[in-house]
Amino acid sequence: MKILLLGANGQLGGTFLAHGGLAARGTLLAASRDGMLTGGGHGEIADLAEPTSLPALLDRLQPTLIVNAAAYTAVDRAEQEEPLAMRVNAEAAGVLGRWAAAHGTLVIHYSTDYVFDGAQSHPYAVEAPVAPLGAYGRSKLAGEQSLRESGADHLILRTAWVYAAHGKNFLRTMLRVGAEREELRVVDDQHGAPTDTALIVRASLAALDRWQRADAVQRQALGGTHHLVASGATTWHGFATAIFEQALAQGLIERAPRVIPISSADFPTPARRPAWSLLDNSGFQQQFGFDLPDWRTGLADVVGELVRHAGGGS
Repeated sequence: MKILLLGANGQLGGTFLAHGGLAARGTLLAASRDGMLTGGGHGEIADLAEPTSLPALLDRLQPTLIVNAAAYTAVDRAEQEEPLAMRVNAEAAGVLGRWAAAHGTLVIHYSTDYVFDGAQSHPYAVEAPVAPLGAYGRSKLAGEQSLRESGADHLILRTAWVYAAHGKNFLRTMLRVGAEREELRVVDDQHGAPTDTALIVRASLAALDRWQRADAVQRQALGGTHHLVASGATTWHGFATAIFEQALAQGLIERAPRVIPISSADFPTPARRPAWSLLDNSGFQQQFGFDLPDWRTGLADVVGELVRHAGGGS
């Protein structure tokens, strides 16, 4: 199997590379926007902001699996850059899908809770009505639709509140700002399940393995859209509080700031966020035989990774 990983320098792509699971399953070709890889070395150049450049790359590499971990993720900036978000998140997905459909290639593609408006108060089922609130959500929804319409074999994995020990994310921001301030004000009326990239990688590989074992009929049932998020629920305030509790318990920090709950109205942003971002992950667990643990498990693991890095460990 020849595997093309797009977005190799992002949070998720970087975790895929560090994990090694894709490389263990075939010949791995890692691609980034400029061809340089964060860990050192050169990869393939794949700029999803220029979708018309992708077919030539695919023709040359001939992948049998495309893992699309690349995305435009600047939620607020997307309100001013919606055409760019659409090219990266939607048009490129369609190009990948049409090439994959013509060549019998499987596409694993990642989407988001932001395709929903967050107006309901129970976890969203995969088939729940979509109604994105902003440009980012619209672009990701358009990407889902483009991939479905392409006719390619695909797994669309919606995830949410993604973070890791590396990259730009809420956990790293909280730890940085918390070291500078005595008090933080964090939104407490948006609900979701923080999901670490290591869990997404392990679950994606489990889904891939299940797909490869399946026959044509079984693949019909396995393909399509799934919700890949950690279990449990919290708010951004609850997540921040848990981050500092874990960081203290594992010795990453010596003191924690006070974390004060506020409403979304107290912290206005250019893009509206869903108030309720919980996704029903039961279908993924049942179809792929993979347990998605409580979000606190991943948090403890990520803080542990930061502790090892701070101590010079690998």
